[in-house]
Amino acid sequence: MNSIMTVQNLLVRRGGVTVLDIEEMSVEAGRVLALIGPNGAGKSTLLLTMAGLLKPDRGRIFYRGVPVDTGARRSEMRKSVSVVFQESLLLNTSVYKNVALGLMFRRLTTGDIRKNVENALAYFGISALAGRSAKTLSGGEAKRVSLARAFALKPELILLDEAFNSLDPPTRETLIDDLRHILEETKITAVLALHDREETLRMAQDVVVLADGGILQSGTTAQIFNQPASEFVAGFVGTETILEGTVRNNRNGLLEIAVADKMIEAVGDFLPGKAVFCCIRPENITVSDAPQDKSSARNVFEAKIQKIVRQAFFYKMILDCGFVVVAYITVSSCEDLRLCEGSSVAVSFKATAVHVMPRER
Repeated sequence: MNSIMTVQNLLVRRGGVTVLDIEEMSVEAGRVLALIGPNGAGKSTLLLTMAGLLKPDRGRIFYRGVPVDTGARRSEMRKSVSVVFQESLLLNTSVYKNVALGLMFRRLTTGDIRKNVENALAYFGISALAGRSAKTLSGGEAKRVSLARAFALKPELILLDEAFNSLDPPTRETLIDDLRHILEETKITAVLALHDREETLRMAQDVVVLADGGILQSGTTAQIFNQPASEFVAGFVGTETILEGTVRNNRNGLLEIAVADKMIEAVGDFLPGKAVFCCIRPENITVSDAPQDKSSARNVFEAKIQKIVRQAFFYKMILDCGFVVVAYITVSSCEDLRLCEGSSVAVSFKATAVHVMPRER
């Protein structure tokens, strides 16, 4: 892969407290990387350090293989990197002048400034706002202006800190779609600090999970969400069923795992006697009013619905089948099956839907 930026042996302290301690992390060119983790994980600090706006106590940053270890090299890197902060930080002037600000600092010609600004405004659908005062903008409009200002610089790398924070749902949905399309079209590399799982799935190809200033896991989005490396990561990325079990048998990679007084089949390479976690994402569990054919799902259990919770456009179900699992079901399916708390149902999931992790006993 082609890394546009790499950080190595990075240490950042604030007030004598370590807030960031990263051995190594790379950003691949032309891809979107999401930094996720709980509040205080170090996401914003990492972005500021990558942008050259915060000097680390230790470590090195490489931009396109060249160490950014002098003021001159840091200034050179900043010409290729744009940053969008949580707050829009617009000046009390017109939208056009706000978007043109960075270009004016770089002393581009009037013609080049106009071309870049007009292109950036068009990208974000705000050309009609060019003459408006920034102080009259809505939150969504202000965020689009701050993004247009960053893209007008034609950066190789853009860093966004909670870019969709504080926006109402319809505005956020539209902006996420627009930004994703723009990044796909321009091929600009992006690193986004995010806290929302759906935003991560929609925007990112790669993910880094942070906690307490360190990296817990990094990889593609599919790897992080489907093959979490720890119980904490699994819970954070939305694996709502995490069961403790013990491997009883391994038949050429098909595991039989004892969970409570039941047996779950899963795919893995653990030896009998190994204590493990069985992780199952809610969207991979099927709920029906009759058992499913075992040819399509090796794990089929009778269950009773403990709780049903409406969540936007689906229902979240908590089910007891000798162990507790969480499943999602569409509103129409729930209503067609006339399911309610206390209903008896069949729960099924494939062996390949179970991610098995070792656990310490």
